[in-house]
Amino acid sequence: MSVADPREPAPGALRLVEDFLNTNDIEGDREQLATPGALRDWLAERGLLGPETAVASEDLTDAIELRDALRALAAAHNHLPADAANAVKVLNQAAANAQLLPRLTSAQELAIEPQASGVPGALGRIVAMVHQAVADGTLGGLKACERNSGRWAFYDQSKNQSGRWCHPAICGNRERSRRAYHRRRTTR
Repeated sequence: MSVADPREPAPGALRLVEDFLNTNDIEGDREQLATPGALRDWLAERGLLGPETAVASEDLTDAIELRDALRALAAAHNHLPADAANAVKVLNQAAANAQLLPRLTSAQELAIEPQASGVPGALGRIVAMVHQAVADGTLGGLKACERNSGRWAFYDQSKNQSGRWCHPAICGNRERSRRAYHRRRTTR
């Protein structure tokens, strides 16, 4: 977004999932993961992949498919049309490709870790963060903006989980104005 976002980012590791979703600015037509090299750089900057790791075009396709599936889940969390069943299939396939396994890290702590290396392992770490968010009940707060032209991901921190727009003062005002215009046009 070009204007400072008043919303707090997602909590904990879910923040990285939110960042991953927002690598494609639909409204601004800016794709951060346009090439395999861009995907490698994005993953390496976040410590998910070594900076010298080879990334193929198939890896980029898998990453974008995973991002689109996560965006569908975020849209479903905001009661927007989305194929959540297919999104779950994509996440499960990414988990299988990463060979995710639960591991006890102490007597009372569990981590889900990928056994695969390379991009499948890096994407598996993102999927593991989604699994953790499901377990701790925070995934439902990750939503896609209701505004069709953007679908920017945001974390709804409201007590009643009623947030609808990534930036209420911008997207909310634009959407309310658009709806009011259409109501006036149809009543004439």
